[in-house]
Amino acid sequence: MRVFQDAGLYLVVSPGRLSCERTAAEIVIAALKGGCRLIQLREKRLPIPDLVRLAREIRGLTMERGALLIIDDRIDVALAVEADGVHLGQDDFPVSDARRLAPDLIIGASSHSEAEALEAQRQGASYVNIGPLFHTTTKGWAGEFLGLDGLRRIAPKLSIPFTVMGGIKQSHIASLAEAGARTLAVVTAVTSAPDPEQATREFISALRAALQARQ
Repeated sequence: MRVFQDAGLYLVVSPGRLSCERTAAEIVIAALKGGCRLIQLREKRLPIPDLVRLAREIRGLTMERGALLIIDDRIDVALAVEADGVHLGQDDFPVSDARRLAPDLIIGASSHSEAEALEAQRQGASYVNIGPLFHTTTKGWAGEFLGLDGLRRIAPKLSIPFTVMGGIKQSHIASLAEAGARTLAVVTAVTSAPDPEQATREFISALRAALQARQ
């Protein structure tokens, strides 16, 4: 978790249209070169055997750079490839059961409200993701966007680390840091960039500058 909390940028890799048809490996290699040390693999379309093979490939890449790998949704895949963690949504495997199955795994949980964030914390999550904050087309969302006010309301009530997500661009970094965020999860800000390596480097640099300004 020390590596997790120091990473700053939490890159969610979702191959296909969100990555300008680049492969997961291509995005991960570029992001690692740009300094990213925290990657989530989100792939909901592949059959499980293919997902395991892909996750194992990405795991090899992250290990070479000393980066963490979080698998979205699938605790079985995370355990199979010896990933560092799993991220669970509200309709996925229960956090409390995941904690019993894998006491040493980093277990993240999505939350879209204060109640969901506090419940994930109660169930033993290692961290919670707060979002979506801003308008995003990455995934369909019919609820309200939490915005900075939602972040300011929820974050002080958590005693575990948290990430923030949803439509985050470089222009949001200063205000997010001011609101207390230190780990920003993004997808297309990096994966759809013309140069994902440079986008990663610029995002991390801007976040570090914003966090230093708050000290």
